[in-house]
Amino acid sequence: MSSNHGKNHLPPPLDISGWSCLPAFFMVVGGILSVIGLALSGYKNDFQEFGFSWLLAFMFFYSLALGALFLVMIHHLTGAGWSVGIRRFSEHIASLLGWPLVVMFLPVAIFAKHIYKWMNLDPAVNNLVAAKSPVFTMPGFFITSAIFFAIVWFLSSRLSSLSLQQDKTGAAALTHKMSFHSGWGIVVTSFLLTFSGVLWMKATSYQFFSCIYGVYFFSDCVWIALATVYIIAAILYRQRILNGLLQENYFYYVGVLFFGFTLFSAYTEFAQYFVVWNANMPEETFWYLIREHGNWWGLSMILILGHFFVPFFVLLPLKVKTNFKVMIPVCLWAWLMHALDLGFNIFPALHPDGYHFKWIWLPLGTLMFVGGFLARVFLKKFNSNPPYPQRDPRLLEAMGVNANLVNDLTPATNAGGNQ
Repeated sequence: MSSNHGKNHLPPPLDISGWSCLPAFFMVVGGILSVIGLALSGYKNDFQEFGFSWLLAFMFFYSLALGALFLVMIHHLTGAGWSVGIRRFSEHIASLLGWPLVVMFLPVAIFAKHIYKWMNLDPAVNNLVAAKSPVFTMPGFFITSAIFFAIVWFLSSRLSSLSLQQDKTGAAALTHKMSFHSGWGIVVTSFLLTFSGVLWMKATSYQFFSCIYGVYFFSDCVWIALATVYIIAAILYRQRILNGLLQENYFYYVGVLFFGFTLFSAYTEFAQYFVVWNANMPEETFWYLIREHGNWWGLSMILILGHFFVPFFVLLPLKVKTNFKVMIPVCLWAWLMHALDLGFNIFPALHPDGYHFKWIWLPLGTLMFVGGFLARVFLKKFNSNPPYPQRDPRLLEAMGVNANLVNDLTPATNAGGNQ
């Protein structure tokens, strides 16, 4: 799959003049639905429906940003040339882990007592809550959450800042610093990802125990990040913004990773189910027993088919991974499956007998508002900086140019100029 093949068959750029209004549109519509939902939820069920819906929206984009941060750190640790083209906008997605997602977390913090039942229980008479002390206390929840955000905020902003400095100076020391921060960052982030997934999402069912939950959450974070990266890269490639930097075979690499994490995600989800069901411990099996009631059973079947079998068989052929007409719908499908998967983890704690579809507009509204807000921040960052790393040491490799050949030709060119 040569780059020339991709260029010869690249269709004309899209007309995206009206796309800039979409984030504002989503914010307005989503904001109206969220405000209405806040009022109705406060009147009918003590803000629980709103709190759970907002938690779903937050976890969706939090997991996406974490996955993007992982991809950035892997790029710096491996020194791969093909990922140079996707590095800059992945940094912008990861930087949403700073103040934008902190602001979006505030409703979760405000309505925490309405989301997490354990906050209303006395650890002195509840052993399951006491076993998780001191984290499962009101001060522990907020202090731990602040530590989580402080770490990812520092790490994502540091990597982004060093990357922009590299554009100006190209200093090798900056490359080494980004590798250094990625080294400790990927270790710390693996723990942080596990604990935040447990504290913010799994804790809606505080009685549940699962040793593989963090791996399960990690696989989904990277899965949805790869789907998003593929879509953004395809758009930038089509618009000729990264046309000289993104080769057609680079989309194949992203597609292979997306396919690989489709398998990994399915494996971790099945492994959790198998271990829990085989152990047959009441503290664990109740989590799945609830999901056999009402429409949760139907959703579990949808996730088995849509989260694994559909993308697995569609992505299996070799040539599909560079076919935008197939890959873009599959990546959009991954967004839907990821949202449903998060809902499958979160909402049964509120609706153990099945989801009440009369409220379906509320999580849609929160997803639209949070997504529109974060999209505006992302676009502002992207438009304010170069679309790709200007002086990355692997830039020539990414463009398909032999760096040694360039160095060999430079003296001859200078000599010819002097003559």
